[in-house]
Amino acid sequence: MPPTAPPASRTALLAGATGLVGRELLAGLLADARIGQVHTLARRELPASHPKLVQHRVDFGALAPVPPADEVYLALGTTIKVAGSQPAFRAVDYDANLAVARAAREAGATRLGLVSAMGADARSSIFYNRVKGELEQALGGLGYEALVIARPSFLAGDRHTLGQPVRSGEQLALKLSTSLRPLIPANYRSIRAADVAAALLQALPGSRGTTVLLSGRMQGAARR
Repeated sequence: MPPTAPPASRTALLAGATGLVGRELLAGLLADARIGQVHTLARRELPASHPKLVQHRVDFGALAPVPPADEVYLALGTTIKVAGSQPAFRAVDYDANLAVARAAREAGATRLGLVSAMGADARSSIFYNRVKGELEQALGGLGYEALVIARPSFLAGDRHTLGQPVRSGEQLALKLSTSLRPLIPANYRSIRAADVAAALLQALPGSRGTTVLLSGRMQGAARR
């Protein structure tokens, strides 16, 4: 008789499943036989169903206790243009992500994966990069056994199907990547959202301490 597969033993918590990378993270988690249950946190219910999937509608500004999980994935993010102001942007990219990470740690989670951005730096003079860097610093102080930070370049993916506006910077980066790809350093090429998600999903389970995944390292992760 063939050996019996080990039972699924890990529980995952995902915030931001409606975004480009979040959608890919959700698909990967649901397809992983080692994951027994996936809890999603979102302001609205996702148009998805799966035996492993448990959806939770939440207010990130007044977050209630979250379900226990072994690992947490943070993919919440917006732009200043969409949010409408710098404070509104910070409320999503910093406050909401940090609130989930704190609540998950209190509920017993020991591993944390973050979708950050290339250029994240708490000392940056660029507001967007500074907020991303400040979040990375704050997460590092929460006591997780493992923190994996993905810093992608411009994301390639279908925002239209998600009902999201196409970002002009990403459009330009995609055009340049197509025509000048051999000349662009790997860390600055556009990257598929699927590769970012795959890199996080591959790195987090066996990691210890803090690991930073630069964009060049994540290129092609979904095909490995």
